Formats: sequence, structure tokens, C-alpha cells
Amino acid sequence: MSHHLDSPIARQDPRLDITDLYVFRGERGTVFVTNHSHSLAGEDIPRGLHPEGKYEFKIDGNGDATEDVTYRFTFGEATADGTQPYQVRRLAGPEARDDFASGTIIAQGHTEQTTEFVGGRAWVGKAGDPFWIEPDVLHAVGAAFENGTRIELNDWNSAEAKNLFAGHTVHSIVLELNDEELSPVAGNDNQIGVWGLVSLATDAGGWRQINRAGLPMIHPLFTQLDEHLGDHLNEGHPSEDRKTYGTTITNKVAGVIRAYGTAEDPDTYARTVADKFLPNILPYKVGTPTSFGFATWNGRSLIDNAPDTMFSFAANTPVTLNIGKESVTSKPRPTFPYLPTT
Repeated sequence: MSHHLDSPIARQDPRLDITDLYVFRGERGTVFVTNHSHSLAGEDIPRGLHPEGKYEFKIDGNGDATEDVTYRFTFGEATADGTQPYQVRRLAGPEARDDFASGTIIAQGHTEQTTEFVGGRAWVGKAGDPFWIEPDVLHAVGAAFENGTRIELNDWNSAEAKNLFAGHTVHSIVLELNDEELSPVAGNDNQIGVWGLVSLATDAGGWRQINRAGLPMIHPLFTQLDEHLGDHLNEGHPSEDRKTYGTTITNKVAGVIRAYGTAEDPDTYARTVADKFLPNILPYKVGTPTSFGFATWNGRSLIDNAPDTMFSFAANTPVTLNIGKESVTSKPRPTFPYLPTT
């Protein structure tokens, strides 16, 4: 799992959970995707998107780990045909960081339909989950980083590797922005940093931050056996990440490196990993091919092998699930809205 049901708060209402964040080159421009409401949580729970929540793509254009523009999706109750109405607002400058700013409505539509607007298009609806994970490897990785040991897979038969999420579904939010809409935010170098954020309205009239997602696989590495950290990582702001989580992540990584003996100075290697992971933001250069792999982290496509990349980097040793994009039941589409069908 990348962020699937990653904390006690997220599991209370999976509509508010971000299972994955993707940023990649589309047909017209840059595509932003967050997935929610995973079917693994069960069919006897509310599905779709929460009508009292707000779902946001946060974009930093100058590298200070603070959002310069926010695209905010809000949803109404489901109608008789099962679809939900929604609005998309654009908030720029100081408003991008303000929970209570109204911004500008740029689009209105219904789920399961494509909504065109000046500068881009949007789609929200039920889709196949494009992500894959092998549960035995997943759990072994979580135990290693919690206990400071090697990743113990002696009893695992790689020939029997399976995708835990095969056949499962999500509810996806897809936003594609034309280059002329996004490039001014990115500045001269066209570099942006992206994270997804979900918040829930409170009875007191405020907002409670529920889930935050940037790089993939942060939670599977560090929080499977540490649920307090799972909730804590969803709090706060990326600009505070190094100060808040740097020591915790460094210590967890250093324990595994010591167990493997793959670095002369495990603490120095671990600090390098923490500096790469934090702030927890997905980098992307607008207009370029997407790749999240061993050579570079530039956005994340629907077929990138994030688990092997992140597990191997953090452990400083090769780690493989022995499955890949072929294990996904329904394949991503080359055309908008790109997600697999159900």
C-alpha cells in the first residue's frame, strides 16, 4: 500500500483516506490524481467522496515547501442516480494556504462525467486501483523498519507473489491542467512540488486535517507497526516536516542499515534518506516525461514501481515484490481520465 488505510483516523472513514497521489504528463498538460475510498475497507461503509470534506491538490512553485496555488474539490450528497455534484476552486497566493478562503470557482460538474473548464478539465468517479503491493513483502518491510532488523523473507516463496489490490476499486479525483495554466506557477525552471490534502469540517466551524500524501510508500515504510506515527504524519505542513519527523525517520532507517551493514556510517546514510523523503512532497518538472524510479523522482505515473524503488532506497539493499504492473486487474488508459476502468 502507498497510503491505503494508513492510520486509525483514515480507517474511520475511508472516503477521507488518500490511497495514492500521482502527477504525470497527460494529453494536454499535467495530470494530478488522488485516489480515495478503497474497496478493501469493505462494502458496508459509505463510498464516494465525503460531502463535508475538502480534497485539495497543493502546488509549490518556488521550492519553499509552501503552496502557491491550491485546487480544491468539494462535493454534495449523492443524487438519485448515485452521482455526486462537485465544485472546483482555484486559490492562489495567501488564499492557497487559507482553509476559509473562497478562491474562484473554475468548474462545476457531477461524478462519472468529464468537466471541461478554461485551463483544463476534471473527472471524478469510480476506477480500478492501479497500484500493486505484495502483502508478505509489505509486512516484512514494516517490521524491519520498526525493529531495526533486516527484511526477513526467508519463508517467502517469491514465485507465489500476489497483488493484494488486484480487482479492487477506488474513487478517483483527476485534474488535468494545460501548460499555460500551470507554467506561471512553476516559474522559469518549470519545477513544482505537489501534495494532496483531505480535511473534514468540524462541528465548531473549522477544519480537521485528516490525510496528507506526497511521496509514495512513506507510511508502509515507517508506520505499519506505529499507528501513532501514522496519524502524526498526516498532520502538520510540509514546511515543518524535517523539523518534526527528521530524527524519527533517520533513526528508523539507521537501524535497518546497521542490520545489513551496507554503509560505513549508517547514521549519515539515514540522514541522506530523511533529507530525500522530507519535506514529503512529490517533485515534477512541468512538460517533461514522468518517471518515479531508481534514476530520478520526477512525478509519478500510474505504472511506476514505487514499492521496489522506495523500499530499496531506504534499506540500501535490493528489495523486490516480484510483481509489477502486469498484476493490476484493469490497466490504466492512455486517454483521459487515464485511470483503469472497474
